Order: sequence, then C-alpha cells, then structure tokens
Amino acid sequence: MVAYIQTMEEHSDCIHHVKLYIREHINEPLHREVLAEVAGFSIPHFHRIFTAQVGESAASYIRRLRLERAGRKLRMGAVNITEVALTAGYDSHAAFGKAFKQLYGLSPSEFRELNCSAATQLLRKGQIP
Repeated sequence: MVAYIQTMEEHSDCIHHVKLYIREHINEPLHREVLAEVAGFSIPHFHRIFTAQVGESAASYIRRLRLERAGRKLRMGAVNITEVALTAGYDSHAAFGKAFKQLYGLSPSEFRELNCSAATQLLRKGQIP
C-alpha cells in the first residue's frame, strides 16, 4: 500500500512538471513525445497517467488552455478574431470558432459581446483545477 501511494505521488509530481512545461511553452507546438520525455514516461504510459491525473488527455488540456487564453484576449477587447485564432494555434477562423463554441457554447463574436463579468464567469466555468 505504501509503495502504491508513493507511486501515485511520484506520478502526480511528474504530471505537475508537465503542466508547468505546457504553460511555459504554450505558444510552441507541444508534441506528446516531448511531454512524455518531460514526465520520464513512455508515450502510452504518459497518456494513461496524464489522463488519470488531470481528467482529460494532454491534447485536450492544451487545447483548453489555448482557448481560455484566447477567451481572455477577446474579453480584453481583441478585435481581430482571426489573429486570436492564429495565436491560439488554429489555422483558420472557422476551426477556431468551432472549437471555441464547443467549449463555451458561444461563438467568439458572441463571447466578445458579453459584459466582462459574464465573460469571466464563462471562462472560469471551462477551467479544470
């Protein structure tokens, strides 16, 4: 039992380091091979442990962080949605709009029209601690 708890704590520490790495490199391409290396795991083991620890895959986690950041930019008055989309790692306004609406239930333009309080509340709702 002690070994199991120790392993869980080690996994938690490794995933914490990966999450920090992701946040520090969010503007760069983040490949699962690199993330698995940061964790010190094989790719399949990394995927299992990350998903178990975080509640979503690494790709979903990264996508959500990028969309949250895009939402903050829109809330702060970013006018050019295509520019926000490209910064979030999307190749087109359409792909970004689809992903944004899937996460928040509103298109980026609809989101931008919300008052600051409502937009902030919606951004917090999409977060996983």
